[in-house]
Amino acid sequence: MVNYIELADLADRLFEISGDDDERLAEVLDTLDDETRGALLASDFLNAYQVFYYCFREKPDKLTKERLQLHAASDIVRGITVEEVDVYEVIFTTRDREPVLLLTDGETTLAQFSGPDAYEKVALYMDECL
Repeated sequence: MVNYIELADLADRLFEISGDDDERLAEVLDTLDDETRGALLASDFLNAYQVFYYCFREKPDKLTKERLQLHAASDIVRGITVEEVDVYEVIFTTRDREPVLLLTDGETTLAQFSGPDAYEKVALYMDECL
């Protein structure tokens, strides 16, 4: 188990190394062992946008980015709305510790996407099916 203080120090070092560069932060996160990276990706030391970018390597539109930046990475487990189209929402969450994008109408999950291309898949699905 990763110590909280060590995790905070590591997060500070990662931010120094990467500056404000999303790609660089993702590259540095790739170098960490699975346990440490997992703890950091689920912590309050990163924001949800940083985790979103790490998982999907996609830069969403400005509103979505700002929405994600307002949440700590630890909020992802409860689900964060990243987009709203009509009555539909795209929710960023995790299932079995894996990042997932859910398409929901507020009551029912219509589709679930995972993997590095999940953001592309959910956009394509919405274009074709909604």
